[in-house]
Amino acid sequence: MKKRILIVEDNIALSHIQKDWLEREGYSVATAMNEPFAHKLLRKEQFDLILSDVRLPQGDGIHLLEWIGKEKMDIPFVIMTEYTSITDAVKAIKIGAKDYLSKPVYHEQLVEMVKELLKPIATMRSKEKELFKRISPKAREAEHLAEIVASSDITVLILGANGTGKESIARSIHFHSTRKDMPFVAVNCGAIPRELAASMFFGHTKGAFTGADTDKGGYFDAAKGGTLFLDEIGTLPFEMQSSLLRVLQEGTFMPVGSSRERVADVRIVAATNENMEKAIADGRFREDLYHRLGEFEIHQPSLCECPEDILPLANFFREKYSAELHRKRTGFTAEAERLLLSHSWSGNIRELQNKIRRAVLMAKDTLIDYADLNITPAIQTDASEDPLLPLKDEELEKQSIIRALQSCGGVKTKAAQMLNVDSSTLYRKMKKYGIK
Repeated sequence: MKKRILIVEDNIALSHIQKDWLEREGYSVATAMNEPFAHKLLRKEQFDLILSDVRLPQGDGIHLLEWIGKEKMDIPFVIMTEYTSITDAVKAIKIGAKDYLSKPVYHEQLVEMVKELLKPIATMRSKEKELFKRISPKAREAEHLAEIVASSDITVLILGANGTGKESIARSIHFHSTRKDMPFVAVNCGAIPRELAASMFFGHTKGAFTGADTDKGGYFDAAKGGTLFLDEIGTLPFEMQSSLLRVLQEGTFMPVGSSRERVADVRIVAATNENMEKAIADGRFREDLYHRLGEFEIHQPSLCECPEDILPLANFFREKYSAELHRKRTGFTAEAERLLLSHSWSGNIRELQNKIRRAVLMAKDTLIDYADLNITPAIQTDASEDPLLPLKDEELEKQSIIRALQSCGGVKTKAAQMLNVDSSTLYRKMKKYGIK
């Protein structure tokens, strides 16, 4: 079934352009010109994502977001705003918006954000996906550890920043194991609705709750005989942590509404970018579950730890997207390579992949130049000052944010550029650390 998107925008021409872009990507799109009509559509139809302008002829995007919250509609919300109303974007994120888009909204920017927000909670693979093998010693060590632990059936916890390729390590473990011919099911724990978590993991019987019209299996059933990969395990609802711990200890689970236990014939591999010791100290994660999951830990290094991976990965993605987008791109100029090597890559491999895909599409020549990469060169700071660090280490990033804001006179968009992160990411981090 196609994912449904609602665009709330009073500019009819812009609304139709965005609708056309998204429909070409396979989404089903409805439009509304004002808040009252958006209310009407939301009451009678199911939507998976809402894109709303801030300023509307009747109502506004902020009020629409507040109304959705009061109606208990769990729908990802993205605000679209002019630069002059950036404070509205900040307010929207504080009250629950997933992200914001600055106008003018560009095709690639919109499609990339929608794809990220509408990623399926769980995916299943029955065969190994061809992946680039990183060449740096640290990355090769992580891959080596994955191959060593694959032959056993112990649980594995993969640690690393967002975008480093933790799922690729999990897949390597699965496809080097005796379970390789059985399913590999990847679950994004951060996207699981709290009230549906038990049913999604363990399944349910007919009549177990309102809407349970038939028996339905969960992720443990889907992964039977294979590997269940729990990504973003640090975000798993606390009550589900107790249930998962019991499954790991007893080797059985019970579907919601059933009195009969089933054998959990799966191998568990989990991953997180969280500082787990801090999560435990804050009471957000069970210490006993952490130790049960971490029978064997693997650290997947970030791209800034492995600069020797940057250019080989860039060329891998260049070749991949040259073929997919039907663009002849034979390499990079020397200036482009220098820019790639000097960038901090706070978004890691995922950020590099996105930058190269855009460059392949936008480049005017067969060689990709530095201007095609859409990367802001690193800002040189006074040698006497402490360097600004990428936003990936909880122990250091708060001070990095404060220094960036101070050096930019409090201008958040400039601070975000200095830290090489999206403005929306900076706003979330500021909220997290209470920085005003």
